[in-house]
Amino acid sequence: FVADGVFYAELNEFFQRELANEGYSGCEVRVTPTRTEIIIRATHTQEILGVNGRRIRMLTSIVQKRFNFPEGTVELYAEKVAARGLCAVAQCESLKFKLLEGLAVRRAAYSVVRYVMESGAKGCEVVVSGKLRAARAKSMKFSEGFMLHSGNPAKEYIDFAVRHVEMKQGVLGIKVKIMLDSDPTGRLGPKNPLPDIVTILSNDAKDEAPIDGPVSESKIPVAEAPEAAPAAEAQVPVEAF
Repeated sequence: FVADGVFYAELNEFFQRELANEGYSGCEVRVTPTRTEIIIRATHTQEILGVNGRRIRMLTSIVQKRFNFPEGTVELYAEKVAARGLCAVAQCESLKFKLLEGLAVRRAAYSVVRYVMESGAKGCEVVVSGKLRAARAKSMKFSEGFMLHSGNPAKEYIDFAVRHVEMKQGVLGIKVKIMLDSDPTGRLGPKNPLPDIVTILSNDAKDEAPIDGPVSESKIPVAEAPEAAPAAEAQVPVEAF
């Protein structure tokens, strides 16, 4: 169990350094009785494959020799990230390269937050800490939308990533948190809705008529009108004798 965790951590760190420019967003290890499959998720899969698959074969050879896999028992696959704006690792790497290019911290962070919210996220939070401008280190937080911080939904709905940027003035720390929305298909978020979501179902077969303006309704019971008295019988005239 511990060896599997160490293997995954070292593999993930190697791919972070090697595939940073290709938009590396994480990897998944699947172990079968005959072979080990490693799926690399990235935004630019074609650059990972290389010309005629040359680079993916080179990465496979490096992993095989480093972890002493027998010949032909490890295979690497490249998978494109379904939604780049909903992947915290991809946005963390994007913010890292923007800061390395010399873009202002506030402008770079707000561009990431705006892109994440336009991609369909429920909330986003970006924290940049370190020597931003002056010699004194400080932390800046940029957030928008709805964000959970505790409970089981925070584990299911929050995508979290941390990166370090080596700038000239020192090392900056970047944290990106993305609050995903529920998706019945499971591609863009968890299948289960939030536990506090209440859906009201109507029992009527017909939909209610739309309300165009203010409507008032009296709740005071109206007294029933008394029944009309029967018409008086016509009196027969009495002849005088």
